[in-house]
Amino acid sequence: MIYIQGIAYDDKSSYQKGAKFAPPLIRKALYSESSNLFAENGVSLSSLDMVDKGDFPIPDYFDIETITKDTMEGKTRIFTLGGDHSITYPVIRAISAYYPQIDILHIDAHADLYNEFEGDKYSHACPFARIMEEGLAKNLVQVGIRTLSNHQREQAERFGVKTHELRDWEISKLPYFENPLYISLDMDAFDPACAPGVSHYEPGGFTARQVLEIIHNVNGNIIGADIVEYNPTKDHHDMTAFLAAKMMKEILSHMV
Repeated sequence: MIYIQGIAYDDKSSYQKGAKFAPPLIRKALYSESSNLFAENGVSLSSLDMVDKGDFPIPDYFDIETITKDTMEGKTRIFTLGGDHSITYPVIRAISAYYPQIDILHIDAHADLYNEFEGDKYSHACPFARIMEEGLAKNLVQVGIRTLSNHQREQAERFGVKTHELRDWEISKLPYFENPLYISLDMDAFDPACAPGVSHYEPGGFTARQVLEIIHNVNGNIIGADIVEYNPTKDHHDMTAFLAAKMMKEILSHMV
């Protein structure tokens, strides 16, 4: 069973907000008559054992963990539509109750390893610092990174994070994941030409096909995933919504 939830939350965003509006628009693109529900591996989402629990407005950041535990209803698989990247930390906390040792594949322009950002330890720039300092992941592999500060380099070394900057990326560097795997996809991993609907433009990013190549070549038991940081207020002709929906379809088809 795969449960889907939307976390309509962006209070931890810096610079610009708008990601809380993303979940229903990604679903709208996914079910648009412009395409179908077949992924590239031949699996149709209509054939999957999935339950969509809908979108949850979040009155308080720390409610996300409880909501996720309630959504999962035990040791199942979960797909989350964000929301800003801060949601990944409480989602992983919820998952850890059922999967105490996981690996994470983090696809992003940013490492999100700040100890705190603008005075907030739970900022969308900090989730993987919280995850790693609490020992919620056995291994964290980051790909697509192209904004690595000195502080975040030190944090990556401190926590043993395997950070692959995009300038040096090759698909052969994608490891085998021995533990249950969680994939976190930030939409600003893509070049802004592919994904204009994000809050932080970082030129020189992935193409859609490069990220699909990563998803298609992941070796591991995917028990959870999220797509975050789509900001509909910055989008152009729903380009980023359809890209997010494509990635959602491909990840879900590899979760069975």
